[in-house]
Amino acid sequence: MNPVLSYLHNFFFTVYPYICLAVFLMGSLARFDRDQYTWKSDSSQLLRTGTLRWGSNLFHIGILFLFFGHFVGLLTPHWLYESFISAADKQRMAIYSGGAAGIVCFIGLTLLLHRRLFDPRIRLTSHRTDIAILVILWVQLVIGLITLPFSFAHTDASAMLILGDWAQGIVTFRPHADGLLLLAWPYLIHLILGMTIFLLFPFSRLVHVWSGFATVGFLFRPNQLVRSRRLNVPAGHNLPRQPGAGV
Repeated sequence: MNPVLSYLHNFFFTVYPYICLAVFLMGSLARFDRDQYTWKSDSSQLLRTGTLRWGSNLFHIGILFLFFGHFVGLLTPHWLYESFISAADKQRMAIYSGGAAGIVCFIGLTLLLHRRLFDPRIRLTSHRTDIAILVILWVQLVIGLITLPFSFAHTDASAMLILGDWAQGIVTFRPHADGLLLLAWPYLIHLILGMTIFLLFPFSRLVHVWSGFATVGFLFRPNQLVRSRRLNVPAGHNLPRQPGAGV
């Protein structure tokens, strides 16, 4: 391999992941600490409902399935599931379920992007980062869908195993990217763009995802104990009115 390409390959798949993770975690913490007012999704529902409901629901359903599917699929060691499902069957399951979720997410995101680009009122109130992150997500989805035919070509699940081995090496701090040289270009671009989304995460409206995950903890909070406070008021006497209370 060309020395420059070899250097870029090693950088993007052994160093860049840690840069993205560090910025993702520390940047999110810094933004929450310094700019809590911006910690929101900036909904444009008040301006025009239109396709927002369909687009938002389809996008969120699809993206959540894809996120957890990638998370579990890439980080689950092969030995953990090989006793009850083969790697090839796991890959086929991932292709069909991930492909369906990707199409759902793509339709929803296309509706949201079209709405933000071509609705004059929403376009005027949109930040450039809002549009940029939607475009990046759209391109990432397209590339992800492009990888499906390549995955069909690897019926032995070799590509899936290589990707899983690389991802598990990253999280265990034993990065090795040599196996990725055997993969087609859509896989590599998909990985780089996916890591870049984590890099841009703290600087975009995507930070509201943290709040979504935090609501899970809200479900398991202890119950609040509320006691009524009874006042003994003699008969014929009225409670004093609160200052500023209107009629």
